[in-house]
Amino acid sequence: MTAPVFLADPALLAEAAAAVDAAARGDGATVLLEGPEGRHAVSVRRLRTGEEVVLTDGAGTGAYGTVSAVSGKDRLEVAVTSVSREPEPRPRITVVQALPKGDRGELAVETVTETGADAIVPWAASRCVTQWRGERGAKSLAKWRSTAREAGKQSRRLRFPDVAELAGTAEVARLLADAELGVVLHEEASLALATAELPCEGGLVVVVGPEGGVSPEELTAFTRAGARTCRLGPSVLRTSTAGTAATALLLGRTGRWN
Repeated sequence: MTAPVFLADPALLAEAAAAVDAAARGDGATVLLEGPEGRHAVSVRRLRTGEEVVLTDGAGTGAYGTVSAVSGKDRLEVAVTSVSREPEPRPRITVVQALPKGDRGELAVETVTETGADAIVPWAASRCVTQWRGERGAKSLAKWRSTAREAGKQSRRLRFPDVAELAGTAEVARLLADAELGVVLHEEASLALATAELPCEGGLVVVVGPEGGVSPEELTAFTRAGARTCRLGPSVLRTSTAGTAATALLLGRTGRWN
């Protein structure tokens, strides 16, 4: 089983990297994990001395080592022996997710993160039943970001997806215009995403509509911005699962899963 991943202070990881680089024999450095992450490691995962762990800043840095000491309920010391930096993914995949009902938003964020999406943009589509306003909107966004963070750790990622602020249709259109390839998933599209020509670099933006579908006005705005409508397959997926299926397909086709 692969080593568990925990979030650590970027400054501590930078210090550890410098210490490892400076050590002639690769003696490494020690990083202290405490607070919520330390509590999860000690009290929930019950890690013990000698077990392997990976520490990350969620932005591509990974510090590899073993537990050297455990104290109390939330303090764990890691003897770091190596630090690596994961390169920026190419091409970058952004999933624009219309707000689903209930907890399906967190499900969508969790699964696209575990699959490997690089960015997630919540979208207030015109046919969304759920609306993010005021304090409720702030809490919902925080929950999406927390879900992405936890899913990133669970799936052993070193680079967690960015979860953007809530976007309107005009903002999504601008994202599509700036993308190397913009795709709107649509069940009536003639072009299959599995056969669409894909770029090797730049950004791929995939728009997932709400339960009621993308409105004609939204579709017009997106196609004018240069997006193409694509279907995933013969079956119609839920809004909470379509983004995951599209991400998996793109990761396979672009070679990022090789």
